[in-house]
Amino acid sequence: MFQHISDFLRIWQMETLSTARVFEHLTDPSLSQQVTPGGRTLGRLANHIIETLTEMPAKLHLGIDEEHPDFHSVHDLIKGFHKANDAFVHAIRTKWNDETLRDETELYGDMWNNSFALWVLVAHMIHHRSQMSVLMRQAGLRVPGTYGPAKEEWADMGLDPLK
Repeated sequence: MFQHISDFLRIWQMETLSTARVFEHLTDPSLSQQVTPGGRTLGRLANHIIETLTEMPAKLHLGIDEEHPDFHSVHDLIKGFHKANDAFVHAIRTKWNDETLRDETELYGDMWNNSFALWVLVAHMIHHRSQMSVLMRQAGLRVPGTYGPAKEEWADMGLDPLK
């Protein structure tokens, strides 16, 4: 868990940059890619990441209105992601401090301290971004590296990605 707002913001910035890079590699036709019939599409996963940037902060009383976007273009997804993220980061910076991280809020039927809630937000985004990378491969898209080079980036460096 996070002990300091600055620690959260540093991790959050790295993870949102990675998520933005994934969004930037999408194409409008790829947004309908899904693993199974009736499963979430790439577009739905992207919208879900964005909506969580309003849904959880609203429940945490950060002064953000919960929204449920339904963007149908990569351009709108990227714009919506940055707008929701900027509002969330601003709310964290202006409404919370290190002591606030210990406060508790009822979320999803349990009491969560704010530090845990922020960790869940990070893990949630990583989880769905990972799902997106699988769908991107299935759609024939280039997947950007997150914690190291992706297959294509290894190849760009002249290295065998399987070694």
